[in-house]
Amino acid sequence: MNDSLSQYAFSNIKRSSTVERIVENLINLIKSSSIQVGEKLPSERRLCELIGVSRPILREALKALQVMNIIDIRQGAGAYLKSLEPEDVVEHLDIVFHLDSSLYHDLYEARRILESGIARIAARNITDEDISRIEDNISQAAANIDNEQFFFERDLELHGIIMKASANRVLPVFMQSVNKLALMIRQKTNAMPNIRHNTIRDHDAILTALKIHAPEQSATAMEEHIRNVEKAFFYETEVE
Repeated sequence: MNDSLSQYAFSNIKRSSTVERIVENLINLIKSSSIQVGEKLPSERRLCELIGVSRPILREALKALQVMNIIDIRQGAGAYLKSLEPEDVVEHLDIVFHLDSSLYHDLYEARRILESGIARIAARNITDEDISRIEDNISQAAANIDNEQFFFERDLELHGIIMKASANRVLPVFMQSVNKLALMIRQKTNAMPNIRHNTIRDHDAILTALKIHAPEQSATAMEEHIRNVEKAFFYETEVE
């Protein structure tokens, strides 16, 4: 690695936020192409100088990064940046998505494909009890639209009801992975008031289609819902 790191502006780090700030600095390094996947990180001594922490604290942070699957510490050889594919660091996707924002598009595309298909199947199998639960869900969400956590839970619940109504035993396996990947981004969009208001409208459209057992209309309504959330998310992100 070249010594361009000497000009890199690392932030001073307090012990309580050591891991977070080291990860942040590594992200900045990767984005600036100073460190590539598979490349060796600077020595512990060099990192201590750059970041301004003691060696014991640095080692604690590096071990945490290893547990997070971000780096590989090789005995006697140093630390190396590992592949940051989503499946490798699924518990820390904020890091992965920060590195490659195109993954957001892939994730929304996967949701549109899977969830529209699920809605299509659900429209054929949904029961009056399921419809009643969805109606109650939307009513509760609308009445508590300013309660982010409550609204988020109702959103997850509604999609879960539709999933169960599909009566397909294989699709939940795929959705489990997608939902795990999407959890972080759904929490972010849920925090946007305009998206919560639009979600109520979209959920009503999905409910209308499901009530008349219209597979294609249900699929289209679900796909449009996820597309609307995607558009709103990227608009808000660009504005910020």
